[in-house]
Amino acid sequence: MSDDSQRPKAGSGAAHPCLVSRREFLLGAGVATATVMVTLNPGTPMAQEVPAVVATYPRKLIGRLSELVVDQPLDFAYPDEGVYSESFVVKLGRSAGGGIGPEQDVVAFNYTCTHQGGPMQGTYQSAHKALGPCPLHLSTYDLTRHGILISGQAYQSLPQVLLELEGDDIYAVGIFGLIYGRFDNLQG
Repeated sequence: MSDDSQRPKAGSGAAHPCLVSRREFLLGAGVATATVMVTLNPGTPMAQEVPAVVATYPRKLIGRLSELVVDQPLDFAYPDEGVYSESFVVKLGRSAGGGIGPEQDVVAFNYTCTHQGGPMQGTYQSAHKALGPCPLHLSTYDLTRHGILISGQAYQSLPQVLLELEGDDIYAVGIFGLIYGRFDNLQG
């Protein structure tokens, strides 16, 4: 008995037979993948037409290390004065991921919740070294661990402002993560 006897007859009202076997599908997918890989090879003219884009953040003085008080956030705007640029720097009093200073305890973050853009000014929790809960859906972030989510609806960490220390001066020099409401941190 051949395989054809198992297939429904045309016009019988049964389901349409499969027109591509598994072997044909895998062979076709392999050929398509190989074609794409060869076409996008760095040596081909098509790949050479796309230039690399490098983001250059402004270097902005945001405060002085000697003036920071443990658990008292200092507000500033970064990377610009546009929407959702509200940020803060805080001396946590204990070592933190991305921290600067002698104790690696000075960090900075954007104030906007990554879930739906809730404003989180005034929600710093000194006992837990956390920001939140967000007034919209209660997302809370751990500032000692690069702003990772502790609880709530968000699925991304809080954008961390990258800092440099030059003498006593604290400079914001970049952002790790995407600010809510922006497709590009530098172009709003």
